[in-house]
Amino acid sequence: MLMPKRVKRRKQFRGSMRGKALRGNTISYGEFGIVAMEPCWIRSNQIEAARIAMTRHIKRGGKVWIKIFPDKPVTTKPAETRMGSGKGTLEYWVAVVKPGRVMFEISGVNEEVAREALRLATHKLPCKCKIVSKADLEGGVSNEN
Repeated sequence: MLMPKRVKRRKQFRGSMRGKALRGNTISYGEFGIVAMEPCWIRSNQIEAARIAMTRHIKRGGKVWIKIFPDKPVTTKPAETRMGSGKGTLEYWVAVVKPGRVMFEISGVNEEVAREALRLATHKLPCKCKIVSKADLEGGVSNEN
């Protein structure tokens, strides 16, 4: 599972996910990619599940890039605990994803294999996504849906 080696502070505020992705909204390494259509938190185990689904389908041919990293800690309090007594313990790590963010890229395989691998990966992710090619994203993501 992905997580930072060390962090400056152990616990973080929840933050907001308003607006579109200003960075990471182009395909820079591969030929095809998965773009987020709505804001969400993607957990480290969901990133890993999507990666495994892609690499299994392409039978370890081609190359896969993961362009998001879970660097935000999420805490939860135990069940049946009274209010107060501080913030809960760290449970898992998430990557904050805004609309337009390219999350995964793939290259080295033909188009239909790449699109099927990315389709299988989108089923593992908690937000609406679309599969795009490098030609589709010339000049950033257009959000027409």
